[in-house]
Amino acid sequence: MSIPLAQVFQTPIDFNEKMSGKDSSTEQKIKEAARKVFTMKGYAATRTRDIAEEAGINLALLNYYFRSKEKLFEEIMMERMQQMFGTILPILMDQKSTLENKIDLLSEHYIDMLQENPDLPIFILSELREHPGRIQQSIPVAAILEGSKFFQQIKEHNPKLHPIQFMMALLGMVVFPFAARPIFGQLPSVQEIGFEKLMEDRKKLVSGWAKTILNSTI
Repeated sequence: MSIPLAQVFQTPIDFNEKMSGKDSSTEQKIKEAARKVFTMKGYAATRTRDIAEEAGINLALLNYYFRSKEKLFEEIMMERMQQMFGTILPILMDQKSTLENKIDLLSEHYIDMLQENPDLPIFILSELREHPGRIQQSIPVAAILEGSKFFQQIKEHNPKLHPIQFMMALLGMVVFPFAARPIFGQLPSVQEIGFEKLMEDRKKLVSGWAKTILNSTI
């Protein structure tokens, strides 16, 4: 079932339209546990009992707040997609900003968002690997990108460069360091600088590299 864009990218998204009498702190505890377990195990391997144990509650209480694993996962996924795309949609769609300015903002916003949510890439990539059609079925990411002002500007700036190629390159430069942090974070040279400082410096680097790709004539 496709979910309206206004619901997906509304800020903030309200996931708390629950029956009266339910404790919001307990609900939040369940969702935090679910995020952790879904990220570690993926949707298919996760049992509601695993989430209940992680949250430190009994299974009956979890079922009281969330009727099923699918319902809980749907809420977690929507929150994750909001985190992943909600902050950048206005940038992609903005009619007034230049292409170069959009690239600067995308690099900065994506890295800031991933600094705050370092497990997000693993969660999204795991779901894409296990259920490649689930995200696209729920949220028309491809249609959003194809219809964006950002893609239009790329086509006008460099007709030889497919906008998807550019977007994949940009996302790869931003997302991969966070996905590979368990490896890079162990390097002495990275520990000396600090991963967070490295990513802060990377904002300008990614923006510069992306603009070089943008002007490529290959």
